[in-house]
Amino acid sequence: MSGVAIEPLGEDALLLRLDRRIDPAVNARVHALARRIEAARWPWVREVVPAYASLAVCLAQDACDDAGGIDATAEALRVLLAGGDDPDDARAAAAPPIEIPVCHAPAFAPDLDAVAAHAGLSTAEVIALHCAGDYRVAMTGFAPGFPYLLGLDPRLAMPRRGTPRTRVPAGSVAIGGAQTGIYPREGPGGWQLIGRTPVTLFDPHRDPPCLLSAGARVRFVAIDEDAFRAASGDRAP
Repeated sequence: MSGVAIEPLGEDALLLRLDRRIDPAVNARVHALARRIEAARWPWVREVVPAYASLAVCLAQDACDDAGGIDATAEALRVLLAGGDDPDDARAAAAPPIEIPVCHAPAFAPDLDAVAAHAGLSTAEVIALHCAGDYRVAMTGFAPGFPYLLGLDPRLAMPRRGTPRTRVPAGSVAIGGAQTGIYPREGPGGWQLIGRTPVTLFDPHRDPPCLLSAGARVRFVAIDEDAFRAASGDRAP
């Protein structure tokens, strides 16, 4: 895998930079590289954290304490990168998508009309286009379990709100620029809310706690309000 720069990231990590732009092909390379590093099972690697166009490799403290530990890891990474593409990458990319049910009732979708007006579409067309997308989790961040999803139809892209909300309900499905995502827990946010899922995205008592991990494929499935309430234990909006 060529064209990867290796940079220090603080005292206990390395940053592998593939590019400086948001691009599905670049992000796919990030996840392919993450899988290869994880498959190497180096005992001194504590965690691998994918982003849009880069990858953080966090090291165990004893590796950092050793003289030349970070340099040795950088050299091991260069050898790995020189090995070419992993034949398992195609199989990983073809993994079945995780289906996320979404209710687009007005109580759950306060910005759906605005997104439709911005796109010059009806709300039904916005819902159909959003649910037709084949999404991939580019990375997680902002809040535990928050998935940044690539694959949004360009017609649905819309800037974030001028004034963020102080309270966005858990499970809110939203659009921010050319991305879509899901708020895993209640909190502030400025993305355009177009629906809500009854699915719990983050549970610290679950293993793993995040339902959607970086690299996973996602599809949205529209459901009605009755199905939402049945799945969520009849929670109020």
